[in-house]
Amino acid sequence: MSVNDDREQLIHQIGAIQRDLGRLFAQQRPSSPLFDSNLTMRQLNVIMLLSLRRSASGQELAHHLDVGLGTVTGIVDRLVAHGLVARREDPHDRRIRRIELTPAGHTLIEQIADAGLNEFRRVLRHLDTPTLRDLSTVMDKLQNAALALHETTPHPNMG
Repeated sequence: MSVNDDREQLIHQIGAIQRDLGRLFAQQRPSSPLFDSNLTMRQLNVIMLLSLRRSASGQELAHHLDVGLGTVTGIVDRLVAHGLVARREDPHDRRIRRIELTPAGHTLIEQIADAGLNEFRRVLRHLDTPTLRDLSTVMDKLQNAALALHETTPHPNMG
């Protein structure tokens, strides 16, 4: 087996473990902010996107979601009705309406992230200290690799 085959096999194995852990966490905690929100995948995608960026125009969201502006308008209308996003005038171009998270939208994002993190911490508490040290080192390397990749990957301009 070549080094590249070994690396690809390990990457596949790690990905499978991550997927299985995600499923296990979801089964252990079926009641979570993610599942209780009653939002569609596209609505969640918009919420997540807006959590990463201050705001986005409808055109930017349509481009990111690969849908028409009319579809984005409907998605945003429903999120506004849920009180999770708001529209505001762009200070640089009054013709553009920006969409941004409301305080309730920010709270939902924090609750979703915290639910997953709490379940992960619960599992970590069952590991011994040397394993936690090793995992911390690996996670640090993983974060550094992700940051380096992020810096070299072009990103669409989302405001």
